[in-house]
Amino acid sequence: MMTSFEQIRREAKARGKKRLVVAPVTAATDLSTLSAAMADGLVFPVLVGDGKAAASWLGREKIPAARIEIIEEPDDTKALTLAIDMVKKDAAEILMRGGMGPKRFFEAILDRDKGLLKERVASVVSVFDPPGVDRVTMATDTYVNSFPSIAEKITITENVIKLAGVLGLASPKIAALSAIEQVNPAIPSTMDAAILSKMAERGQFGDVTLEGPLDIDCAVSRRAATRKGVHSPVTGQGDIYLMPNVEAGFLMAELSVFIGKTPMACALMGVSRPVVLNLPFVPAENRATEIDLAVLLCGRL
Repeated sequence: MMTSFEQIRREAKARGKKRLVVAPVTAATDLSTLSAAMADGLVFPVLVGDGKAAASWLGREKIPAARIEIIEEPDDTKALTLAIDMVKKDAAEILMRGGMGPKRFFEAILDRDKGLLKERVASVVSVFDPPGVDRVTMATDTYVNSFPSIAEKITITENVIKLAGVLGLASPKIAALSAIEQVNPAIPSTMDAAILSKMAERGQFGDVTLEGPLDIDCAVSRRAATRKGVHSPVTGQGDIYLMPNVEAGFLMAELSVFIGKTPMACALMGVSRPVVLNLPFVPAENRATEIDLAVLLCGRL
């Protein structure tokens, strides 16, 4: 089991160099993450977009032209379409968002016919490396699905279990979060968590332990859970936190990063090829870890 970002990085480096396509590349595209990934021997980049901007980055970073491929396509939409086709046809293994806003980028890659959507829904998993904790933890969905239905939450759960397996976590402990730890029909997320918990109890998610609904203190503290009469191996030992909706997930992720100073990287699940999202709320120092995660996901989605 990979227990830290450093271990994830070592495992990714052991997988060998992958062909990564960035699109669209514009004058405003921040390619600094690529420099670190290239230095680690992780990727061979293909830049699709503004050739002058790509060449300028090569000059600044003093990277030999032979270590990169540039495809000139000045139209941003066409550049991204070309990059998506490349990964679909295995001409590249990883797609990375360049200088296009997240909304347009998501619309393109999650197009059911022309994009990379594989499962019923795609979902973002935030992977945390909390200081002083002996394992990475995950939370989902933290970006894509605003108010997921129970059917969508089932797929979101399956998506994160797949990522846990890639990280070597064979039997994850999962906390399905809500505002309270009791089932209350007036709070739909408690009902959803109870359904997910029963499905897990019957083995519908494989070898996992899923408990819900749990409020935050029951999820993170066994003592608090015991005080409230909740007895579960998940309390205080959760590997994965299922968020009730994206408002809670996104805010929790941002608070963890900006106030908790917790290292975090994101992975997009439910797609057919690894995608590096380059989301603005991921700290620059952790974006290299997103490439590490994408490398580990190659051939395993």
